Order: sequence, then structure tokens, then C-alpha cells
Amino acid sequence: MTTEPMRSFMDRLRDRWAHADTLVCVGLDPEPAKFPAKFAHDPDAIFHFCRDIVDATAPYVCAFKPQIAHFAAAHAEEALRMLILHIGFRYPDIPVILDSKRGDIGSTAQQYACEAFERYGADAVTLNPYMGRDSAQPFLQYNDRGCIFLCHTSNPGARDFQELPVDGEPLYRRIARTIAGDWNADGNCALVVGATFPRELAEIRAIVGDMPLLIPGVGAQGGDVEAVVRNGKTADGSGLMINSSRGILYAASGEGYAEAAAQAARELRDTINRWR
Repeated sequence: MTTEPMRSFMDRLRDRWAHADTLVCVGLDPEPAKFPAKFAHDPDAIFHFCRDIVDATAPYVCAFKPQIAHFAAAHAEEALRMLILHIGFRYPDIPVILDSKRGDIGSTAQQYACEAFERYGADAVTLNPYMGRDSAQPFLQYNDRGCIFLCHTSNPGARDFQELPVDGEPLYRRIARTIAGDWNADGNCALVVGATFPRELAEIRAIVGDMPLLIPGVGAQGGDVEAVVRNGKTADGSGLMINSSRGILYAASGEGYAEAAAQAARELRDTINRWR
């Protein structure tokens, strides 16, 4: 008996865009102080809460994005591993992005790649490109997995370095051009571009063609959905993973928390689709 090999991150992402008709990525950033009261004495509260959010929102998402620091700070690495296993078992068509923003010298990067793709079983990982190609290579060689590099981030301090001129163009454009042109030989690269910088988003889309873009910054950070879709979508109306974390996870604090999360995810999907 043979088993069918797992399809790549990019293949499953594009299938979700097309067949589930959604560009929503749900960020899984657990903060136990914000959980409903029913979890107060649950030793596995982080896993159970995140599992409930996943199960409620799965019909409306193209990807899930657990943030590793929110698990590690609570000594909940095993909860993270179990959550990714749960998603893979229940929703094998929905890819998981491990949000860890790694970037280090080659030997250490190899261990981080093993952590993301083998220990946790993630389908993609967020990465910091600033140490150069050799720091990215251990991740890129997992060519069925996604490598999602910071380009122009959503935080106010993004301008401090990312917009500095390099040979006549801002650094973020150089990053976009380098990754799209040199690092993406296996077609497994994507970029992080903040919703709070729509003009820069349009410039990056023009540089990278149809490369997928992960877009944080809608919801709590104030990014405008219409501007994101107008400036970031590809010709077929896809190409984006528009992330919302707090606005979905904590849509309600009482017994109806999962239903409220589902409604928030559905409403975000519908809002995005109106502009596609």
C-alpha cells in the first residue's frame, strides 16, 4: 500500500484561494488572560482554545498562522505541536504558517528549519532575510514548504530601516526584487507586506508578479481591506493571505467565543471578496 505524498504549501494555498473562495489567514496568538472563564482551570487551555477557534473558522480561511512566541512564553510548545497535528488531520487542505521570523547563520538556520518543518510539521515559516542567502538556504531547500520573508512590515518602525535608499531604491524594493529573482528558484517563496502601507504594497506587487503576499495589519492595527485588495491582488483576484488575529480570536469573551470567531472570519472573508 502506498500513501499519496503531501501536496506542497503553494499548491494547497492556491487551492484554498480557488475552491474555498477565501483570502483570510487566521493568526493564532493565544493570550490566556483573554480566554473565556471556562478555561481558567484547564491545564491544556491554550490547546483547547486554539483548537476551538480552528474548528470554528476553518471553512473561511486559506491558512492558519500560529505565532510561536505566544506558545513558547507560556511553556506551551507541545500545545503548538498538537495544534498543528490537529489541523493537518482534520483540515489537510489548509496549510499552516509558523510565524517565527527566523534568520541566523547557516548552521543555526538549519536547526531552525528542522524545528519549523520537522519538529512542528509546519507547511511554511516566516523568515527574516537580513542575514542574506546563506541564512535562508536551509529553509529554501525544503522546496515543498513555504518561505515567507519580511519585506515591508506593518509596524510604525518599519520605516526606520526598510525604506533606507540602496542604489537609488528603498531597501524593501531591493529585498522584493532579490527574493523574487534570485531566491525563488523552486517557487516556494512569499513576502510579508503590511496592510498599513498600501502604496508600498502596490510597488511590491508590481515587482514580484504573482508571488503570494502575507498581509498582517488589518483589524487591530488599522489596515484598510479595500486598499489591501486593490493594491495587492493578482490579476485573478488572489495572491494574498490577509491575516487577522485578535479581531477573530477575541471577537467575544463569553460562552459564544467560537461562534463569534467564526462570524468574524466569515465577515472578513466577505468584505475581502467584495473588493476582489
